[in-house]
Amino acid sequence: MKPAAKFAIVLVTAPDLKTARALAKAALSARLIACANLVPKIESHYRWQGKIESSAEVLLILKTRKSRLAALEKLALARHPYDTPEFLVLPVSAGGKNYLDWLAAATK
Repeated sequence: MKPAAKFAIVLVTAPDLKTARALAKAALSARLIACANLVPKIESHYRWQGKIESSAEVLLILKTRKSRLAALEKLALARHPYDTPEFLVLPVSAGGKNYLDWLAAATK
């Protein structure tokens, strides 16, 4: 295991696979992420504008450097169809050396 304080996992939900794929491709093309996992068919329940809502969504799990977070958030917010898209950042404390080396190289 290697310390990984300079990396982060970002969670973003999208309304469908087409949107999720477009967000992932844009972030990869800009080298803002090393990898995007798309988890389709999640069911989200939430409070929105005073009502309890639910919808089918796709969860994007994005792997990146902390130094890329501001640019990634800007890209995600600009290209996202929601008024208030999810953009949550989780810290990475450690990981496999080879994987973290690859993540660093892919986001340069």
